[in-house]
Amino acid sequence: MIFYFSKMEIIYLEKVDSTHLYLKEWLKTNTFKHPIAFVTREQTHGIGSRENSWDGTKGDLFFSFAIFKSNLPNDVRIESASIYFSLLFKDVLEEFGSKIWLKWPNDFYLEDKKIGGVITGLNNNIFMCGIGLNLVKTSDKYGVLDIEIEPMIVLKKFFLLIESNITWKYIFSKLEIEFNKSKVYQTTINKDKISLRDAILLEDGSIMIKNKKVYSLR
Repeated sequence: MIFYFSKMEIIYLEKVDSTHLYLKEWLKTNTFKHPIAFVTREQTHGIGSRENSWDGTKGDLFFSFAIFKSNLPNDVRIESASIYFSLLFKDVLEEFGSKIWLKWPNDFYLEDKKIGGVITGLNNNIFMCGIGLNLVKTSDKYGVLDIEIEPMIVLKKFFLLIESNITWKYIFSKLEIEFNKSKVYQTTINKDKISLRDAILLEDGSIMIKNKKVYSLR
């Protein structure tokens, strides 16, 4: 099935190994003229951060989209894009009543449990962003979104929000508040688990930790 939300073409797939891999292969064999997204409720070999898997469960929400870098505000740096998309998506879910929050740099949490995440890359001035969100309860290790949603309505609001060209300055003002929640957690840097307790958030969304600047793009 194909849907159109303003400039975004959305293609629904019944089942796929990974929406992100599917998007990458599609871009290799098709001319990219306008933003496009692939969506499914079932994927078998999803990709998480640091090359980990994120398969989820049938009924969860998985989607990946491609958009020209020039379609984003000028103050959104390449290194900031993953946080930028993450906070926009979080804002949409909050509009529907969710208490979701963003653990730096791009993991969705509900209270103290991860319920999803975002990966973003750039190739030939095209951002490729993949988002996964748990909608179905499977185990006590991971959480599940605290509201019922209609995925296509959520995606419509999300993609229209991207088109509205919200500045990085505005997003960063929200990130500053959100970041304090992350300080009781760890992040992975070069395969090492590092506490965020003493991390300093910088204006581009990166952090300074142990005298090293760490970016969020992944």
